[in-house]
Amino acid sequence: MITSFLVKSLDRTIVVAVAILLALAVIVPALNLLTAPEHPLHVPTYLVSLFGKYLTYALLALALDLVWGFCGILSLGHAAFFALGGYAMGMYLMRQIGARGSYGNPLLPDFMVFLNWKELPWFWYGFDMFWFAALMVVLVPGLLAFVFGWFAFRSRVNGVYLSIITQAMTYALLLAFFRNDMGFGGNNGLTDFKDILGFNIQADGTRAALFAASALALAVSLVVTSGIVRSKFGKVLVALRDAESRTRFLGYRVEHMKLFAFTVSAMMAGVAGALYVPQVGIINPGEFAPANSIEVVIWTAVGGRGTLIGPIVGAILVNGGKSIFTAAFPEFWLFALGGLFVLVTLFLPKGVVGTAQSYLASRRTSHAAARKESESEKAASLADAETVAAE
Repeated sequence: MITSFLVKSLDRTIVVAVAILLALAVIVPALNLLTAPEHPLHVPTYLVSLFGKYLTYALLALALDLVWGFCGILSLGHAAFFALGGYAMGMYLMRQIGARGSYGNPLLPDFMVFLNWKELPWFWYGFDMFWFAALMVVLVPGLLAFVFGWFAFRSRVNGVYLSIITQAMTYALLLAFFRNDMGFGGNNGLTDFKDILGFNIQADGTRAALFAASALALAVSLVVTSGIVRSKFGKVLVALRDAESRTRFLGYRVEHMKLFAFTVSAMMAGVAGALYVPQVGIINPGEFAPANSIEVVIWTAVGGRGTLIGPIVGAILVNGGKSIFTAAFPEFWLFALGGLFVLVTLFLPKGVVGTAQSYLASRRTSHAAARKESESEKAASLADAETVAAE
């Protein structure tokens, strides 16, 4: 069953994308660790972390594409799942600090000592173990998505109304996590991390390993997502995206199918957040900001929703441009981002990858038609020649 799933998911495009990601997982760390700083091919550690952050953004965009591109669910709250996964990882990293914090408390993080907390809150228990934190990274966003989707999809909330309530959800979490009494560091969030799995989080080797883990996670998620959308289940997802009422009339439990896709997407976003936090060194309530979810939509639209590869390309292109543009013209970045979205909407409605795929498909169709016409002409000429010879 698993073999059949993998075979269906690995078409040529996916195989090439996975091969590129696996190659990057080896080449970039090697160029960082095995080459001298003065070598022309050397990749500095700060770039390794920056590229790793781009890959986590790409994974987040891929998660959104699963529900928006193939289910028609425009979620403006995926930043919430991303941030929850990040907080789960941040809590583990905070527990690893121990007595090395500013206040020297072996059990309580510094912000709890500063706020005069007397004991560790119950919801922090277990986060001193990596396996527990890794479980929470997927379980907490998945549970929130399941509960939220259960009520939303059973109530048949669709379209712009669903988008609005997903944005309301992430904004509510933003306000909640800003509170100091929530036990998550308030406005400052969680930072000053020391170790991950016993390794110095600032070391070059650790940074390279985190980049490789991000590339591998993106590759695995791409294969899983491709397997889902290319299965019979995925065909029905596309059907309910294009004609939900007809799909429901055919007897499919549309709300259950949406719920499954939404929950899987949230888990992927949680993994992206967990990989993001140790590479940037902080997680705070700002990650819940609704504007972050809107940016993810822009990445997906620029790359091409419903293509799987497109959101990855869009996330890397837009964030790479952001890094360059904000350094040169920081005050104009938001205008550039808005202009990019407008231009893509008007002139590239299928996104960069979607437009390229449509162009290549039309080329193949025209070539096939020309070849068929040529073969028909040759056959007709041969038939005429045979007729003349017979006469």
